[in-house]
Amino acid sequence: MSLTDTAITKIRGMIVAGELRPGDRLPREADLADRLGLSRNSLREAVRALSLIRVLDVRQGDGTYVTSLEPSVLLEAMGFIVDLHRDDSLLQFFEVRRILEPAAASLAAQSADDAQVADLAALLDDLGADPSVDQLLANDLEFHRRVASVSGNEVLVSLIETVSSRTQRARIWRGLTENGAVQRTIAEHRAILDAIRSRRPDLAAAAMTMHVAGVEQWLRAQAQLDDGNG
Repeated sequence: MSLTDTAITKIRGMIVAGELRPGDRLPREADLADRLGLSRNSLREAVRALSLIRVLDVRQGDGTYVTSLEPSVLLEAMGFIVDLHRDDSLLQFFEVRRILEPAAASLAAQSADDAQVADLAALLDDLGADPSVDQLLANDLEFHRRVASVSGNEVLVSLIETVSSRTQRARIWRGLTENGAVQRTIAEHRAILDAIRSRRPDLAAAAMTMHVAGVEQWLRAQAQLDDGNG
């Protein structure tokens, strides 16, 4: 283990043990290095690495602080990694969505209150009967975000937002090229909402599975066409 890795491990240990809590300011560099038995250079490298993954927040002229450590903050680094994936891994992101989003819909059906159901319904009503592909995509992204939010699981919310963002381009292309895709998406959103409104976790999960799998199946068919033409 490198000296920087050792420094990272020791700072992480302080956070896990509760010696450093969300929002706490780290001791002065010289004091912390002495306390942990590290060189100041190793400590600086560790702080830099932990700031990149949003565990620490370096504020120029003010010091270094532990972030809120909320899932939405810590999982931001995953978004950067996701963006580096190649197009040939896109189907894998849909497979992950097909695992995560039905679980979110099921939880939403169990925990949604009347106000949250009304909020989802208002969102779908705002779309209108004949939206453009861009309008549909914006509404689609927001609908999935709100369903995940209603689930009450912040880790799940962050994971879904990260993975879902990687599939936007495919969803746009489907809307532009597949006959009936816009109206089908609207109907599928309504089915998910109806299941959540009826407090039926099983139906909500099934409706979300059908919805996400529809885009995945379309993408697989396009990939097979491309292979055949190649």
